[in-house]
Amino acid sequence: MAHEKYIPRLYGRQQDKPLKPRQARLMESLLPRIAVPDPAAGPVDLKALFPQAEEYQLEVGFGGGEHLAWQAAHHPKTGFIGAEPFINGVGKLLSAVDDDGLDNVRIHFGDARPLIEALPDASLARIYVLHPDPWPKKRHHKRRMISPWFFTEAARLIRPGGALRVASDIRDYIRWTLMHARNAPDFEWTAERAADWRVRPDDWPQTRYEAKSIREGRTPCYLVFRRK
Repeated sequence: MAHEKYIPRLYGRQQDKPLKPRQARLMESLLPRIAVPDPAAGPVDLKALFPQAEEYQLEVGFGGGEHLAWQAAHHPKTGFIGAEPFINGVGKLLSAVDDDGLDNVRIHFGDARPLIEALPDASLARIYVLHPDPWPKKRHHKRRMISPWFFTEAARLIRPGGALRVASDIRDYIRWTLMHARNAPDFEWTAERAADWRVRPDDWPQTRYEAKSIREGRTPCYLVFRRK
């Protein structure tokens, strides 16, 4: 399906409170060593980024990095790329990478969209989009990550049999995601019963955002789509 070329434009805040001293040091020392090359320079060579990896996964908007760090620690032969425009989240993930010696993590500090377009075809085993910004106002819906453009790119990137995982505690965003998934012929929703979207799988660790949403009375949904 044809789609308009995405023109990068970053919305929303990029920083909350000042970085902790250690995080600020890691931004200067560690981030340059594990940063993904600038997508504007050309296609991203995953084998060069992860010489020892057997497969690759991408998390779009990793927040505080808890999920990505957990996955990387439990799957040392998988190369993980995390994209995040929020500097505080990057600082937190850098701390986890440093603490746990995670040598299979690379970070794209910025909007995920240019990175997505620079990744090679059928190169990913999974893509994660966990609790993305819902942009609740209708006039802002075009800013949502889940979109026809995203499903087209995900179909290009995820190898057959691979998976797209999406989580949200916003009912409208869940409806929005399922609506676009229904129009994406390369994916099938794997749910067969209610528990499949109500219960978080064992290999899907909880993030601090999810814990906060539950404390505030919102119920997360866990959607898994298989690449046909």
